Amino acid sequence: MLESSLASTPQESKNCPETRVEQIVERQRQFFATSKTKDLDFRRQQLQQLRQGLQDYSEKLLEALHQDLGKSTFEAYSSEIVLSLQEIAYTLKHLNAWAKPKRVAVRSPLLLFSSAKIQPEPLGIVLIIAPWNYPVQLTFLPLIGAIAAGNCAIVKPSEIASHTSKVIAELIQTSFEPEFIAAIEGGIETSQLLLEQKFDHIFFTGGTAVGKIVMAAAAKHLTPVTLELGGKSPCIVDRDCDLNYAAHKIVWGKFFNAGQTCIAPDYVLVERSRKADLIMAMKAVILEFYGEDPTNSDDYGRIVSFKQFARLTNLITASQAESFEIVEGGQSDVLKRYIAPTIVDCQKIEIGQNAKLMEEEIFGPILPVLAYETLDQAIKFINSRPKPLTLYIFSNNPDSQQQVLQRTSSGSSCVNNLILQSGIPSLPFGGVGDSGMGNYHGKFSFSTFSHFKSILYSPAWFNFKWLYPPYQPNLLKLMKFG
Repeated sequence: MLESSLASTPQESKNCPETRVEQIVERQRQFFATSKTKDLDFRRQQLQQLRQGLQDYSEKLLEALHQDLGKSTFEAYSSEIVLSLQEIAYTLKHLNAWAKPKRVAVRSPLLLFSSAKIQPEPLGIVLIIAPWNYPVQLTFLPLIGAIAAGNCAIVKPSEIASHTSKVIAELIQTSFEPEFIAAIEGGIETSQLLLEQKFDHIFFTGGTAVGKIVMAAAAKHLTPVTLELGGKSPCIVDRDCDLNYAAHKIVWGKFFNAGQTCIAPDYVLVERSRKADLIMAMKAVILEFYGEDPTNSDDYGRIVSFKQFARLTNLITASQAESFEIVEGGQSDVLKRYIAPTIVDCQKIEIGQNAKLMEEEIFGPILPVLAYETLDQAIKFINSRPKPLTLYIFSNNPDSQQQVLQRTSSGSSCVNNLILQSGIPSLPFGGVGDSGMGNYHGKFSFSTFSHFKSILYSPAWFNFKWLYPPYQPNLLKLMKFG
């Protein structure tokens, strides 16, 4: 399913006809042709306007996020608005350096007195399709990179987070001219109409299945894509770690946003002798964080839709039929879209290998715990599955840390921490294999939305005549020597 949005003026219908979509793309192409977006002052001005828009609409965004996902004010502000504002500040600080042409050496006797440089230039018109789980952050972080690189952009927020989509569209409409940045709200049909257009880059955040659809549509126009997908991110708990520390980190990272986080730990692999103690510690932390009844906690979110709620409760039911034991949580309330923080204990790693809970990314507040006998077994278990978006290990043993990092492949890795690596703009964020392709954040966003053009300068007065036929015998010797 494609989950996003389209509307260039408040009066337009959310279900825009194909001709309207084509008109928006064409208007942006005409505006891009003026080269106005190549001016760095223009880019800085637009980033400052976006910053002002985020500040002006922060209260509306917080309210919408609460309506869509039950996010507390702190959780929503810290993970959505603050990260977006920080990304703008970081980009404004470094934009001149990123956009500056880079001189490179020219070492060839045929190119004496020549010079060369690499010039970043914008790609053109880009399409950003955003997801529903962090609808503000995952709309604006790629948009910041697109603006910084000098592109025009069409943004489609997710219709699943409908209240937030509406506010995002309004923010964009009041901050930018539609021929530069346009927001388009709508459902699957709108996404399909957009994907029929020719863009210069498509940036998609969502599930692997839809990522394949986006890539197939892009291939028809030879459009490059960035796919930020997901997958089952493992969390290893080694025998050499502080269990209380690990429990606090895992519970926080897993149940933040009610588990609807693409880089949340999807399952835990714990050394068998420590499994019971880890589960006990995590149960204590859930009580500490959310109280006796998390339905009464202002800090615990809700499932985004009834469809996702049904999928997750079916997973809980299936896990019980597959010899998993619910050791914490399991309660749910369909009217409130509430699923309690749930820990599921798998007695044998062999059972977990093919269980329904382990088939696809859970993307909700259900945490399977599997025991391993040796670290080698845990690594082989991870490597038998598609490459994850991220991998976590809790261990105080440097040898164990290095063994896991060197023998596994993932989009990112984190040692003795969770989630926070995604908020560092100097680190690239992206997947590998089934978890995605390409990356962004900070300079990596600028690079994603730029073409790095090679330019060679040669003086017209230096004419190396040996280069032309009839070729001189000494030329080959010179080339071999060079």
